[in-house]
Amino acid sequence: MLEFKFDTQLLIEGEHLDEDAISAYFRKNFQGDCLLAVGDEELIKIHFHTNEPWQVLEYCASLGEIYDIVIENMERQSQGLPG
Repeated sequence: MLEFKFDTQLLIEGEHLDEDAISAYFRKNFQGDCLLAVGDEELIKIHFHTNEPWQVLEYCASLGEIYDIVIENMERQSQGLPG
């Protein structure tokens, strides 16, 4: 059984985005692992494993437009089922 079962990935498009500040917010406010927040001031790619992907979506939407959203259940995938 996985500790964090949802692989959450998305892009944030906005202005004055700061990958270091976003990473710090994730570490302080969300439970999860495998965090990647990379990009520049206008586009950030997020990758995060969590049990509460809706919180990630809500926060990221507050920073700009979110798109290319993928949320996969890795627990199901490990059982050979669609994620």
